[in-house]
Amino acid sequence: MSGDFIIEENIGIIDAIAGGNLFIEANTQKQALKGAQNAINAIKKVPGAITPFPGGIVASGSKIGSQKYSFMNATTNHQFCPTLKDTINDSKLGKDINGIYEIVINAKDMETIKKATKEAILNASKVEGVQIISAGNYGGKLGKYHIHLEELFE
Repeated sequence: MSGDFIIEENIGIIDAIAGGNLFIEANTQKQALKGAQNAINAIKKVPGAITPFPGGIVASGSKIGSQKYSFMNATTNHQFCPTLKDTINDSKLGKDINGIYEIVINAKDMETIKKATKEAILNASKVEGVQIISAGNYGGKLGKYHIHLEELFE
C-alpha cells in the first residue's frame, strides 16, 4: 500500500558466525554515532561480513538474562546506558562517557569476522571524542565463538 515490495528470487543459507559486537563509547552521543557510522562503513567493505540491524546500529544495547520477562532472553544493558550512569550503582561507564552505540557483526567465518572487527575499530577510533571501543562479554552464553579484541592487533 505504500510502495514496492522487493524480495530475492533465490535465497540460500550457509553456516556462519552471528553476534560479534562492539561498543563505541565517546564523550558525546554525536561523537559515538559518528564513530559507529565509521565502523559500519568499514565493515561494509569486508566481503562476507554484514551488520544485521537497521543502519548497522543496535537500537538498544542488550544483555542476556532478562529477569523481568520470562519470554525474553535479552533486555537492555542498563550498565552501558549514559542516561542511567548517575542513578545506578553498577554502571560500567566512565564519568566522561555520554554516548555509546553497539554494533553487531555477522560473517561467513572467523577470519572474516576478525577482519571486519579490526577494520571497524580502526575506523571508529579516528573520530575525535571516541574514548573506548570494547565488546560485550556474556560468559559464553551467546555462543561458542570468542573474539579477543587485543589479539586482533598483535
